[in-house]
This record gives sequence, structure tokens and C-alpha cells, in this order.
Amino acid sequence: MENNTFAKHPTFYAVGLSYKKADAEMRGKFSLDEQAKTNLLHQAKGEGIDSLIVTSTCNRTEIYGFAQHPFQLIKLLCENSQGTVEDFQKVAFVYKNSEAISHMFRVGTGLDSQILGDFEIISQLKNAFVKSKEFDLANAFLERLVNAVIQASKKIKNETEISSGATSVSFASVQYIFKNVEDIASKNILLFGTGKIGRNTCENLVKHTKHEQITLINRTKEKAEKLAKKLDVIVKDYADLQIELQKADVVVVATGAQNPTVDKAILNLKKPLLILDLSIPKNVNENVKDIEGVTLVHMDELSQITDETLENRKKHIPAAEAIIEEIKDEFMAWTKQRKFAPTIHALKAKLNTIKEGELNFQRKKLANFDEEQAELITARIIQKITNHFANHLKDDETMVDESIEWIEKIFQLETVSK
Repeated sequence: MENNTFAKHPTFYAVGLSYKKADAEMRGKFSLDEQAKTNLLHQAKGEGIDSLIVTSTCNRTEIYGFAQHPFQLIKLLCENSQGTVEDFQKVAFVYKNSEAISHMFRVGTGLDSQILGDFEIISQLKNAFVKSKEFDLANAFLERLVNAVIQASKKIKNETEISSGATSVSFASVQYIFKNVEDIASKNILLFGTGKIGRNTCENLVKHTKHEQITLINRTKEKAEKLAKKLDVIVKDYADLQIELQKADVVVVATGAQNPTVDKAILNLKKPLLILDLSIPKNVNENVKDIEGVTLVHMDELSQITDETLENRKKHIPAAEAIIEEIKDEFMAWTKQRKFAPTIHALKAKLNTIKEGELNFQRKKLANFDEEQAELITARIIQKITNHFANHLKDDETMVDESIEWIEKIFQLETVSK
């Protein structure tokens, strides 16, 4: 596929990092909370970036946008996170033009997810676009691209079984607990934090255990109470965290904190404790493993749990990829047409100028000049000529940049935006 540069804009890039090369600690360095995303958009606007969106989840942090050089986007990411350029170079990726477009399609449709077919990211992309639009940082190209990815995501969900069956980090968490904790029905479970994965894990646990065994704690008690009401579980104050940790047999940590909220200093244990850390950045200090009887499992380990469901999903990858190619081809055709449209308009205007000059000459020369007939014939000729050029530029074999350059040179076209 041709690596086009797009009309009126610098190069389109995707820069970022994901679970594929960056471990949880590194992803934590580059993670962006809502305030950091807002700051990044403010800075982008101030630095003259035309259009971009930024996403940050447990598994990836990415910027999609237009820049003269990818470092403009990398700089935005590093200056608004704890990551450095050196860190970025070790684990990150930079894609441009068609590769960047393909990457967004794979991410948004769950093909690039840590657990295949996990469609959580599509809502993140939607939200990122809405936020960029508020800052006037979402141009027509980006809007069309995001909508195309949303369309592909919906079609894959509806027409394939790539997201069938219960497979997610929260599902893997529950599987892990049931497999590794004996007599779970008599054990106490503490959920600390109400992040999305934590909420889903809690819902799954409620289905398989007694409600009175599950205790919920969150820094903002209102959020915990809202979830507790829905699931009929107990809520405790944040101030009671240390006491509740001593009572628990299983702790699920899913807070949005930027630094560890649980470490060995607050654990005074008299029995074994399983801790699942479902947070990015990590919210449980590795030093808890110094305490005898403590088992710490991070979400990356849980994501590696593959089962029959996941294997079944892999069979549907070709069908999903075919849908992506179909919608992506439509998008690329639109970008190509968008690119050469100004040239065709300028060509038509130039031919009309030539026509008017020639008709004026003939009016003076011919006494019985038929104005209406001349207009009709010349308009049809101009339309046929411009159609020939348009069809040439639409052809997949055409080198669009080179052709546009020749057309402009031959017809001496001016003020054509590239």
C-alpha cells in the first residue's frame, strides 16, 4: 500500500508503547491520567500541532497525530509522563501514514489487545477523539479515520466470534483465584479501588461467592457505595484499609493511583494472603513478597492465561482482518481522492479560463456565433478531460505525488495545496 502524505497536513504518525515490548513498570512510567492528557492537549495546541488524539490504558499509551517529525509527538508524551526519551527508544514504536492507519485499525478492533478480542479500547478511542475535538485538535482526516475504526469494530463484533466467550483480565483474575485458593467459599475477599477491571472482577466474584465475604474500599467512598449497592457487598472507609488487609485472604487492587498504595509496611499478617494487582502503574510494592505467605500476581501474568475460549477466538482472526481491509481500503480511497481533489478543481478552473478566452475570440470573429452550442460542447469536453485525469489519479498503480506534480507543471496551476 502506498505511503501517502495527506493533503494540507504534515505526516500522520502513531507513536507509543504497549504490553508487547514494555513491561508493567515501563507502561506505568508512560501512563497518563485525565489531567496529564488534558495538559498534553494544551501543550500540543500551544506548539502548533494540527490534530492528534491520545489514549492511555493498562496495556498501552499512544498518540495518533500529524507532525513534521515524530519527535514532536514523542516530546509531548515524555514531557507529560514519567517516561524519558531513552526509555521510549528502548520499548516504543513509531509508525507513519498507512502503517499508522493500519495500527489504529488493529488496536481499535481488538486484534492488538493483550487478550485477543478485548474491545475495551474502542471506547477509549472514542473518548480520546471527543476530548481532542474540545481542543479543536481533531481534523476531518482524524474524524473519518476514527469513525472507520469504530465501523470496523462494530462489524467484527457482529459478524465474527472473535469476542465470544468470557475472556478478559477480570475473567482471568477470577479463574486464578478459584484455581489457587482452596475453599474460596469460606474466604474473605477485599477489593481496593473501583477501576473498570476491578469492578468487572468484583462482579464475577459476586456470581460465585457469598456477598458477605466481599468488602469494598475506595478513596472516594461514594464510588464504592454506588458499586456496593449494585452488587450487594460491604463497604468500608479508606481509613480502615490496614485493618481489612489483615482480615483478607484475597486482595484485588485496582486503583488509579500513580504510586504504590499497598506495601509491606501496612501488612501485619497472621495468615497467607493472595494479592492481585490489576493496576497500571503498579499499585502494590514488590516488597510485599518479602513477607512470608504473601503471593503477588500482576495483571500481565493473568493476561498470559490462555484457555479454550481464547484458542477458539484465534480461528476468527482471518475474518476480522478481511473486514478491516475492506473498510481500510475505503478510507484510503477517500484520502487519495481528498489529496488530488484540489488539483482536479484547479485543472478544471484552468481549462475554463482557456475556454473563456477562446470563446471570446470566436465571438468577435464569427458573426453567427452560437453561444449556447459552444458552451454546451466545451463544458462536455472539459468534463471528459478532468474525468480522465481523475480516473488516472484514482488508479492504484498511479504514483499520485508524481502525477500531481506533472499536471501542475504542464497546466501551470497555482495555489494548489498539497
